[in-house]
Amino acid sequence: MAKKKLGLEDLGGFVFSTDNDFDPDQYSDGDRQETLKPSEQRLEAHYSSKGRAGKTVTVVKGFEGTDDDLNSLGKELKKKCGVGGSVKDGEIIIQGDVRDKVMTYLTEKGYNVKRVGG
Repeated sequence: MAKKKLGLEDLGGFVFSTDNDFDPDQYSDGDRQETLKPSEQRLEAHYSSKGRAGKTVTVVKGFEGTDDDLNSLGKELKKKCGVGGSVKDGEIIIQGDVRDKVMTYLTEKGYNVKRVGG
């Protein structure tokens, strides 16, 4: 069995620095990105099957805000469409071609949604 290579996330985000002028406060949560109001958001609804073994998905891109708010919006969309999905790299991935349902729901919530692609 091969050993798994450890990354920084496996260390709990703990990093050593040899810089004497290092200021750990500059990396604190004080500069966390705030979630914009839905009317200020510019979201894009994509349809994609690339890199997913031919399976179709709807991808929502462009959300600006905290990870918690992105996860909760993803959960709402999955529940509304009655399908599975995930949230990765700042994108909400919904299984299937449900772009029309997603766009309708986001518009009702006050988001500005643009249809991208076919």
